Amino acid sequence: MLEHLLQWDEKLFFFINHANLHWIDHWVPYFRHKIFWAPLYIFILSFFIWNYPRNGLIIILFAVLTVGLSDTISSRWIKKNVERLRPCNDDHLKDEVTLRIRCGGGYSFTSSHATNHAALAFFIFFLFCNHGRRRWRYLLVLWAIAVGLAQIYVGVHYPLDVLGGILVGTAVGWLSAWTFRRYFSLE
Repeated sequence: MLEHLLQWDEKLFFFINHANLHWIDHWVPYFRHKIFWAPLYIFILSFFIWNYPRNGLIIILFAVLTVGLSDTISSRWIKKNVERLRPCNDDHLKDEVTLRIRCGGGYSFTSSHATNHAALAFFIFFLFCNHGRRRWRYLLVLWAIAVGLAQIYVGVHYPLDVLGGILVGTAVGWLSAWTFRRYFSLE
């Protein structure tokens, strides 16, 4: 069963990685870089400080702790115990991988990019689940998924790495939002 799942994962990886989307080849490496998203991060910080003057800084602290926790879980706990090679570092596959960025070291499962972006996106998503601002929350989910797909497209992660990262990030984001809502208010 696990062997079939890993074969499916490899096939889906190559389907995404070998897609001939030359019009995005130039943008995807930037798209997955944290500096590219600096305007969004600044907007999020400003939004919380401006709209929630009483608890805005606490929300920002929770957001930072959420990403820190998700990164620790992904990078230090899961990756170091699973030890799955990146597709671009696997001797059996690396010649077939279309590598659009430097491969890098470290392990593949879970994708820390996917984990961290999902954690932040779902923290905000769940934070506002019972609040008047609902529709825009789905853009954050699309953002996290797009960053995860970019990891596959550039050749550094398998789809299951990204899916695992999104699931871990979602859980951490939910837990962080739940904790915030239990002790603090958006008002």
